[in-house]
Amino acid sequence: MTRVFNFGAGPAMLPTSVMEKARDEFLDFRGMGAGLIEISHRCKEFDAVIDKTDALFKELSGIPDNYKILYVHGGAQMQFSAIPLNLLNLKPAHKAAYVDSGNFAMLARKEASRFGNVICAATSEATNYDRIPAFDPQALDADTSYVHITSNNTIFGTRWQQFPDTGSIPLVADMTSELLSRKLDYNQFGVIFAGLQKNLGPAGMALVLIREDLLGHALPYTPSLLDYSVYAKNHSLYNTNNTFAIYMMMLVLEWLKEQGGVDAIQVQNEKKAKLIYDAIDSTDFYIGSAHKDHRSVMNVTFNIAKPELTDTFVSEANKQGLYALKGHRLVGGIRASIYNAMPVEGCQKLVDFMKDFEKRNG
Repeated sequence: MTRVFNFGAGPAMLPTSVMEKARDEFLDFRGMGAGLIEISHRCKEFDAVIDKTDALFKELSGIPDNYKILYVHGGAQMQFSAIPLNLLNLKPAHKAAYVDSGNFAMLARKEASRFGNVICAATSEATNYDRIPAFDPQALDADTSYVHITSNNTIFGTRWQQFPDTGSIPLVADMTSELLSRKLDYNQFGVIFAGLQKNLGPAGMALVLIREDLLGHALPYTPSLLDYSVYAKNHSLYNTNNTFAIYMMMLVLEWLKEQGGVDAIQVQNEKKAKLIYDAIDSTDFYIGSAHKDHRSVMNVTFNIAKPELTDTFVSEANKQGLYALKGHRLVGGIRASIYNAMPVEGCQKLVDFMKDFEKRNG
């Protein structure tokens, strides 16, 4: 079998060594005679897995001691409901501010509006989300419970290069498509959440990092499995969690540590992105979608000056083992998602193909 270079936006490629490790242990988890996917979430063998996952994440991220790590059902979009349910009650006005930088930011705001007074603090909709909108935290009302941002916009290929200082108002960040891809000062955030399916593991679960003082404020009608304090009190095992996803996350974190950690992967990620952006900027044949000052390192979006060639580009690339380059249906064009597991070789092969395609069709 020949594995392709998978540029899919998510579920995304995992490191080959992680897939091989999971394959080798699938039927017999470390001498038990049963697979991890078959054993109880309350047995000592799984306790060791979740404890090691905690320890690896703390080591790799440098997250402060006053934050809880939660493994939460439902993926990132479930958190679009859980965030307001857990945080709107921080202030009597039940008010939250959302910065609209793309589709998922918009969906998060729409979901939060079911539960309280939600305002759009800034938006870049007018420029089709080709940049992060200008946002002034000083303009926020003092009775705002939290501010929500999407740190990296997968569809539009933009990201926050610097994060806003919201002072005493907790900053909440959806980091689904970039968590552990670059160094962060976690003290800037009240809550970070991320679906696993980009840089952390398989789809279907989310990681939530929450400052301890923000626990215990859920609205009274919050379901138990959306209440972060329930997860915190029960080590995310109030009920049967997605044990296999946590195990896969542990393997991914082990791999990331072997690569040299977040510092090393950030250098590699920037190198990969530069390869592709340089290829785009060196010609008029390709046109970058995102404003240059706001470009994502994880999701490179671009168009062809002759848009009628887009389908041909995607089809021919796929035949060369460059998989899933078609842009999102909302914007079209081409998108190369180059998460942590994508090797430099994959990006170089894409660049070589881009140059050859231009030579034949320019």
